[in-house]
Amino acid sequence: MAQPPDLLYSREHEWVRIDSDTATIGITDYAQSSLGDIVYVELPKVGTQVAQFSNTGVIESVKAVSDLYTPLSGEVTEVNEALENDPALVNREPFAGGWLFKLQVKDSKQSENLLSPDSYEELIAEAQ
Repeated sequence: MAQPPDLLYSREHEWVRIDSDTATIGITDYAQSSLGDIVYVELPKVGTQVAQFSNTGVIESVKAVSDLYTPLSGEVTEVNEALENDPALVNREPFAGGWLFKLQVKDSKQSENLLSPDSYEELIAEAQ
């Protein structure tokens, strides 16, 4: 699956869509596919300050429990409350309705530490 061209990616398989000073964060299709059926998502609380690449939550699937990392620093402004009742939304719509949380971006230069869609494709090709 080709990666959406308007996103940036982390080596931990999170994606970020930056719109002005707001970043929407989720996990990639590759990540949700590797995890299998997602049964629980623990997200950071609104108002939490997070640092780039720090642990911000947990994603639990039938196969494993995985840490969730943030691709950028900032303050959590919103979480996807739909995931509370339907965590499998991450499996069905990893780049749309299955987003995880939004941040007020602290330092836009941090996006230079992330991967382009093509670079992310190379990363997952090496992992397979």
